Amino acid sequence: MPQQHHILISIGSNINREYYTQRGLQALHNAFAELTLSPTYETAAVGFNGSPFYNLVASAYTDLSITEVNAVFKQIEQDNDRVRSEEKYAARTLDIDLLTYDDVVSIEPIVLPRPEITFHAFCLRPMADLVPDLIHPGTGQTYQAMWDAFSAPEQKLWQVDIQWSIS
Repeated sequence: MPQQHHILISIGSNINREYYTQRGLQALHNAFAELTLSPTYETAAVGFNGSPFYNLVASAYTDLSITEVNAVFKQIEQDNDRVRSEEKYAARTLDIDLLTYDDVVSIEPIVLPRPEITFHAFCLRPMADLVPDLIHPGTGQTYQAMWDAFSAPEQKLWQVDIQWSIS
């Protein structure tokens, strides 16, 4: 049996966000079977003036490589009307990113763990909820300890009571 890699995935949307988040989660479930989800948070747009986002983190296992996982994410985004622009911060129907892949620390083929984990509440808070005792491969701290020490009061987020339906 091929080796199973633990992956943490960020999911965000601020265009028709309930619809696209649901579609994205279903597509991730179809690709990776069992998903475990963090609570969903509403957050203000970061880096641009736009509608609030829904953000959450999913945990899954896969035998795919980092490159293959990333390709799956890009295909799901494309299938859900994601428009890629030159702007790093822009409105999105669906934004799916690989946050961690086991305890890999890398620059290529993508930067892992994703740097946003350490400085964006919309990544770190759901990770602390979902895998509080897991250790960040770069800092050596648990996600709960990182969240407890996180200080960015301008980054507001609110837990949203949504039960996603994936089957």
